[in-house]
Amino acid sequence: MARPDNTKKSNFIVQGGLLGMAGLVTRIIGMIYRIPVTNIIGDKGNGYYASAYYIYNIMLLISSYSLPLAISKVVSARLSNRQYRNASKVFKGGLLFAAITGGTAGLVVLFGANILAELLSEPLSAIALRIFAPTLLIVAVMGVFRGYFQGMGNMVPTAVSQIIEQIVNAVVSIIAAKALFDYGMKTAALLRNEDLSYAYGAAGSTLGTSVGAFTALVFLVLLYFLVANRLKKRFEDDDTRYEESYGMVMRLILMTVLPVILSTAIYNINDILDNFIFNRMMEAKGFGAEKTAIWGVYTGKSKLLLNVPIALANSMSASAVPALASCIASDNKKGARKRISAAMRFTLIISFPCAIGLFVLADPVINLLFAGEADLAAALIRAGAVTVMTYSASTLTNGMLQGIGRMNLPVKNAAISLVLHIASLIALMYYTDLGIYAVVISTIVFSLSMCLLNSLSLKHTISYRQEKGRTFLIPALSAGIMGVVIFLVWKILSLFAGYLIQTMIPIAVGMVVYFACILKFGAVREDELYDVPMGGKIVRFAKSFGFL
Repeated sequence: MARPDNTKKSNFIVQGGLLGMAGLVTRIIGMIYRIPVTNIIGDKGNGYYASAYYIYNIMLLISSYSLPLAISKVVSARLSNRQYRNASKVFKGGLLFAAITGGTAGLVVLFGANILAELLSEPLSAIALRIFAPTLLIVAVMGVFRGYFQGMGNMVPTAVSQIIEQIVNAVVSIIAAKALFDYGMKTAALLRNEDLSYAYGAAGSTLGTSVGAFTALVFLVLLYFLVANRLKKRFEDDDTRYEESYGMVMRLILMTVLPVILSTAIYNINDILDNFIFNRMMEAKGFGAEKTAIWGVYTGKSKLLLNVPIALANSMSASAVPALASCIASDNKKGARKRISAAMRFTLIISFPCAIGLFVLADPVINLLFAGEADLAAALIRAGAVTVMTYSASTLTNGMLQGIGRMNLPVKNAAISLVLHIASLIALMYYTDLGIYAVVISTIVFSLSMCLLNSLSLKHTISYRQEKGRTFLIPALSAGIMGVVIFLVWKILSLFAGYLIQTMIPIAVGMVVYFACILKFGAVREDELYDVPMGGKIVRFAKSFGFL
């Protein structure tokens, strides 16, 4: 079959795939560097880091997390109408907006770290939280640059900057964690508080986030100036009938950002609420001494691994939003439905095997990667493996609704899901002895609720219905077959091989089995393979082995 006419550069699946690959690379790097960091600062240090990170993440959500999506959406809508001057004003107005919101959030965190840390019953996490403060301004400004490039349909700058950011983050985090942990040990000896060593170690691991973000920002600024002259030439073809004032641009960004902030804040605030409720409930039941280490295992080991494949959904959502905004601006609902369907199918085809693979290979993976407690971490991965699919789908549908301009619907759906999540967590923590497993179960409730509510919203808004066979049934069947095969391979290898062999060989076998199944069963057709990065090579590989 001949290659389709559409080029890779104009195909949002390709752009989303590139961004998704970068997201997976950064998550893998993040997972790899957290291994030595965890071995340096321990589960308790991870607990302090997680508490500081949750507060930082909420402040990031409020101040700038939504800026790339919002800027890309607004810029894309103007470029589709050849309003290049207005698109440039959106970029400049976004920079001012980022300076105000990011700077304010940074000052709040810097001077209010003690109060914020006390809210989570982890006062020592304030040390790490202060180091996060300047990152809020850096990330806000960086988000505007990423959103501007994404609005032009180019995900490469974002992808490259993400990888640069994470590499620098990894190197600095490891070095700083060791240096500050050693300093903390000396301080702990003087003040007779051994927890200070873990708190300072956690602070060291946060320093990499700031340095990595700053390095990525420098890269994007340099790239912008390199292409600035080419962008200015577009002004000659400008079809703008009226130029928007900066006041109008700021209001437009605010109106676009606010619903996204609300939905993403509600969507992500469950982490900090989980931490708060878990700590208080554990203290009430007499487990206050163990709570920090248990939370460190949950966030620093199991959740760290489960979040790796979810990066694809975040990337696909970021790629699809400008394309959807362009479709809606031109009243092309059929095109919007086609893009949503393709993004959802592509995301779930990847999510199913990741979830099954983590469920089956939880034990060897945890034992290979981390020292210390392994049984609890592996059990938590198995319990929460389904969230790889539910969070991927809910994250993607969130972006889809925002892309078609229905910004209020994700907010409403997230609020309903959050109520169900908190109610189930409190009930399970109060009436049972599930402990940290109550957090996992309530997380499943939240993400599943978001999937269902967002899907209903898409159906009612643009009459969208996801095809089920090639999106759900065939990937589920293929992943199930893969799961049985890798389980048998792992069990055989566990009789005589180490954890590295127990992990890598089943993964390699599983990839081949799943790839063969989805092609043989028709989940992906040959012409569709050309729409993913390196599609031509994949087709040639599949044909050489008889999969096509």
